[in-house]
Amino acid sequence: MLTRERFTQIAQTYMDTIFRVAFSYLKSREDADDAVQNALLALYRTDKDFSGEEHVKAWLIRVTVNECRKILRSPWRKRGEPLEDYEDTLMFQQPQDRELYAAIMDLDGKYRAVIVLYYYEGYSIRETARLLGVPPATVGTRLARAREQLRHWLTEADR
Repeated sequence: MLTRERFTQIAQTYMDTIFRVAFSYLKSREDADDAVQNALLALYRTDKDFSGEEHVKAWLIRVTVNECRKILRSPWRKRGEPLEDYEDTLMFQQPQDRELYAAIMDLDGKYRAVIVLYYYEGYSIRETARLLGVPPATVGTRLARAREQLRHWLTEADR
């Protein structure tokens, strides 16, 4: 069982990460908040003995992905919010980063998730596959398709 101090430290460390994962899946701030809250509640209730920080992070991401899938199956789910509402709260180092982020958020959910985990969170294909519960070949295919869609959209936008 986690101490209150350890739980607070873990929550503060990984809240942004699991929110990014949840938002990339759900495209709704409210739904992403719900997924994060449920994942943190699961962490608080777990008696799992974690072997290190990477184990905690991976476990939280996996629980968050599962929570997102539950929310997506819910018949009461609101179908997203205007991306600009959330995008305005983000800070981008370069103007083209905002354009890339918008293009990523336009991808299908299965492609958004692999892009966020692989490029933004730094997980390998094998680790991403484990977190999403799919074979590594599927992650590789999704990454290739996502990159191709992004390349196509971004080169068309430059014309």
